[in-house]
Amino acid sequence: MMSKWQTICTLEDIIPGTGVCALVNGEQIALFRPNKDEQVFAIHNMDPFAKSNVLSRGLICEHQGELWVASPLKKQRFNLKDGRCLEDERFSVKAFEVRIHQGMVEMPAV
Repeated sequence: MMSKWQTICTLEDIIPGTGVCALVNGEQIALFRPNKDEQVFAIHNMDPFAKSNVLSRGLICEHQGELWVASPLKKQRFNLKDGRCLEDERFSVKAFEVRIHQGMVEMPAV
């Protein structure tokens, strides 16, 4: 059975080096585009420490060869690939599958 994908935004909607927030299936998802290439990551937007939907506004950083986002509020870092929290894995966030198809950012449909 083939997966169905839903369009979230265009790749150009995400400025390289930043993140944006999208409402997907009733959840706030933080989408990050670390570079000018077509690589995009998706994690839950809720900072579990501050209990606020702010991760999409965090700073993208690199630590030991992996990409992370630092929360703009309490500065904990979350891995862009799997959502784990560098400082305390008990507070990890959900990571989502995402792809680029013909210039569109897509996630699996539910």
